[in-house]
Amino acid sequence: MTENKPVTIRTFRQMKERKEKISMLTAYDFSTAKYIDESGIDSILIGDSLGMTILGYDTTLNVTIEDMLTFTKAVSKGVKRALVIADMPFLSYQVSKEQATLNAGKLIQAGAQAVKLEGASDFILDEISHLTQSGINVAGHIGFTPQYINTIGGYYIQGKSYENTLKLLDSAKRLEENGAFCVILEMVPEESAKFISENINIPTIGIGAGVFCDGQVLVIDDILGKFAGNIPKFVKQYANIKDIIKNAASSYNKEVKEKVFPLKENTFNLSDEEREKLEYSITK
Repeated sequence: MTENKPVTIRTFRQMKERKEKISMLTAYDFSTAKYIDESGIDSILIGDSLGMTILGYDTTLNVTIEDMLTFTKAVSKGVKRALVIADMPFLSYQVSKEQATLNAGKLIQAGAQAVKLEGASDFILDEISHLTQSGINVAGHIGFTPQYINTIGGYYIQGKSYENTLKLLDSAKRLEENGAFCVILEMVPEESAKFISENINIPTIGIGAGVFCDGQVLVIDDILGKFAGNIPKFVKQYANIKDIIKNAASSYNKEVKEKVFPLKENTFNLSDEEREKLEYSITK
């Protein structure tokens, strides 16, 4: 795969066939998306997790389609190579196929190349089929599905038995049959995720689902150590931005209070001639 060649859903299929791992991270703003894209990451997800990481909500349920459109526009402007996927937020697709198509189309017009829907009920599968037939790429999402938090009753691992693993596999197969180009597996035992990954033809992207998935996705604020809330067990922190931000803000605050900042190189000045005119007018 050529480094600068845009990643597409076809690329995802080819990577699974070649047993190449797919990398995915979330992004919510132009600059972060640009840096992630330049790093070589295969896909960027504008996750409704922005409800918690950016907007300060307790869950993803408060995120609106208007929120997602704003962040999708910002992220897509920073991306040249990675496949951009936008989450369909709660109540943006649960009412009807017409509603789902309209909102998914808006996200595509905002710059995404695909959208992601949670769940695999008959209703959701019918919507996914309709969207793909309308020319909109769809990623599925099963296992722990945050938009169903109130139904699930909390942050619980899914597929913890043989029977439940078979149910997840059935859901994954039905997502594939209805046109999904990949499926997110969230908070699923590693053995269950491996079994599912080996028995479907579309790539699995794991988040808390072990190493045997065809790819991995994490929230950028988590791996940077920036998120102010609880960090899930499945996250590996690669940096500590929180301390960098706090230390920089503290140093700035100290220098302002002590009249150290701004320095000469941070300041604009009048020309000597204009300054002399100003000084003359003051003394006059």
